Amino acid sequence: VDLDTARRELKEFIPHVENISDSSIRKMAGRDLARFKQFKKQGIAVKFGRFTQKENNQLRKNVKEFLSISGIDSAEKVLFTFRYPEDKETINRLKAEHQFCAKISEGIPRPWRLIYYRARKMFDPNNYKGRYTDEEKEQLKKYHAMHGNDWKKISELMSRSNLSVAMKFSEIKSAINYGPWTKEEIQKLKHAVKEVVRKKVEMEGGSSPSSQEQPDRDLWVDREKLCQQLPWTEIETKVGSRYWRQCKQKWNSILVKKMSKGQQLHRLIKGLQNKITLIKRLYEMKVEDANEVNWQELGDAIGDVPTAYLQLQFYRLKVSFVPFWQKKSFPEIMDFLFQYKLPELEEKL
Repeated sequence: VDLDTARRELKEFIPHVENISDSSIRKMAGRDLARFKQFKKQGIAVKFGRFTQKENNQLRKNVKEFLSISGIDSAEKVLFTFRYPEDKETINRLKAEHQFCAKISEGIPRPWRLIYYRARKMFDPNNYKGRYTDEEKEQLKKYHAMHGNDWKKISELMSRSNLSVAMKFSEIKSAINYGPWTKEEIQKLKHAVKEVVRKKVEMEGGSSPSSQEQPDRDLWVDREKLCQQLPWTEIETKVGSRYWRQCKQKWNSILVKKMSKGQQLHRLIKGLQNKITLIKRLYEMKVEDANEVNWQELGDAIGDVPTAYLQLQFYRLKVSFVPFWQKKSFPEIMDFLFQYKLPELEEKL
């Protein structure tokens, strides 16, 4: 299919498709579109977020079966072919002959790219080497000074995974504060987010004369742009004293607080309504694990609220009202909330 048709058809399965590059859309049209349509016929929605245990097991099974039919003797050779330059040509030929892309994604309703990244994380022996020694940290700083953000090159030199070296460098490159956020840090975070969002908006829509004349004017954007796909490593650099995961967590908490502002009565009523709807929706899903919940879809159904807000509400409900919740399964937690807490909230509303 042509690019516009592919983008239009993929939007049914991927709401944020407008933010995906043309080259990625072409790849998804070949690898994912037919799979997504097949899953739709089976009544299965395309998923994002953390992989469930069931999906991890299916992925292990897929990789094992591919190794069996292709004759390749290790998952590392299949997923990290560049580490075996002498066998590279043979491995790539076997991957093409035995449809590697299709085989490892069987039975997993996710974009192929996410499945591939998950497989690389699960089967990379360099991922499970424990804590970094002081000597390794110094090596990492030295290699970064030599090669910049070429994490593939650095991972080869250190025999660690790309993700591992990138995240570790993020933590050690400067003095990181692990205590409470100061007012100055929070202001830096807000300014950093504003800068990257403004740049993103201008790249998508083109910078207008008014935006150039008034660089500090108020910026109005869709709420989703404040919740997803922000360049956290860039934001980390602008904040300076926190690494990217801290920035992301703090920003989500700021959004939750912002959403809860307003008149007290309106806030109370809206909060009750959200809790009631959340319990009902989660109960109706009949899923076995919280990781199987499509929080993005749930947020749209409840009324355009961020996933972080919903997950925080669910956490507070189970911790505050479900006795011994740590020992209960997700269905048991939902049964309790539906049977005992829901009537109380409805009466209060």
